[in-house]
Amino acid sequence: MTDIAVIGAGIAGLVCAQQLSQAGYSVVVVEKSRGLGGRLATRRLHETLADHGACYLKPKGELFRSFVEILRSRHILEVWTDEVYELTADAPLSEPKNRSPRYVAPGGMSAIAKSLAPGLEILLNQRVIAITPTPENSWRLTLESSNEELTAKAIVVAIPAPQAVMLLEPLGESGLDAAFLDNLRSVEFYPSISAIAGYPSTSQPLPQWKALTFIDDADLAWIGLDSSKRPNPQQPHFVVQSSANFAQRHLESQDLQPAGQYMLQRAAESLSLPWLNTPEWMQVHRWRYAFPSRPWHEAFLSAGTPLPLVCCGDWCGGNLVEGAMLSGLAAADEINNQLAHLPFDNVNFLNVFVRSFHLSLD
Repeated sequence: MTDIAVIGAGIAGLVCAQQLSQAGYSVVVVEKSRGLGGRLATRRLHETLADHGACYLKPKGELFRSFVEILRSRHILEVWTDEVYELTADAPLSEPKNRSPRYVAPGGMSAIAKSLAPGLEILLNQRVIAITPTPENSWRLTLESSNEELTAKAIVVAIPAPQAVMLLEPLGESGLDAAFLDNLRSVEFYPSISAIAGYPSTSQPLPQWKALTFIDDADLAWIGLDSSKRPNPQQPHFVVQSSANFAQRHLESQDLQPAGQYMLQRAAESLSLPWLNTPEWMQVHRWRYAFPSRPWHEAFLSAGTPLPLVCCGDWCGGNLVEGAMLSGLAAADEINNQLAHLPFDNVNFLNVFVRSFHLSLD
């Protein structure tokens, strides 16, 4: 038996697991995908990398700024740009109004998640399909691919709220509070579709911007020259993100290639860059739970059960990667309060992170 099972290896889950592990708990992280990071997602394709989830970090709070600075000192992050242009339907390309640095990982945004993994026991490609209480006052987690089981004294569910609902609803029959499930169901997300497109090295003219936001566009939300994040790029490639309405219309399409091609066509027309419509290669990805549209108003959501069960994620507060980190810390604190009350404080997270980082270098 482990002390705590963390479901989900996004930023919230990894931060929570590191905090609890460094405090002295035994922790197992279970992740359904083959990689870490959740929406801090990077694809390796055509001899390059592309960030098709969260494309940059823009820290606001002091703790997250310090976290970013540590990653900069380790050469994991660097400043990409302090300019994000805007384009509206009835106005030309506008100069950025609020200049602030945007940070990216030249090795892909998933490198941020990997930096949080040292020292943790992580099970990849393992989907939790059932959670049940045991007569021995513990939780039993059933895994899909291996049909194996884990037991834990406490659970942290660090996945999007709609997925957590599907996993936890059966527990309502065994006494899980209806109000907790209703609160979980109240969280809603905007979807998004991301198109990654590569072009010949001779493509001209390259845009003056690295990142651009489409304002009130029916189909497009954002475009970035993703190749500008990479050292010595061999060819330009872009990441285009759709509007929520466009994604909703195409979310259930079996073949997303036509949707991606349409997004490139619209970008080519809007930006007066006709060559954007004829990529050498393209991949398209759907994000069913891209951005919290109706977040939970607190940093975590506790089930209030005798056996600790706490949910966390960027949907707790809704502030994307930074919110996910703060939610993971709050969930760790809550689990600790319900278990052994080991001496740790969230302000020590950066020391925890530095220690874990040194572990990966030893």
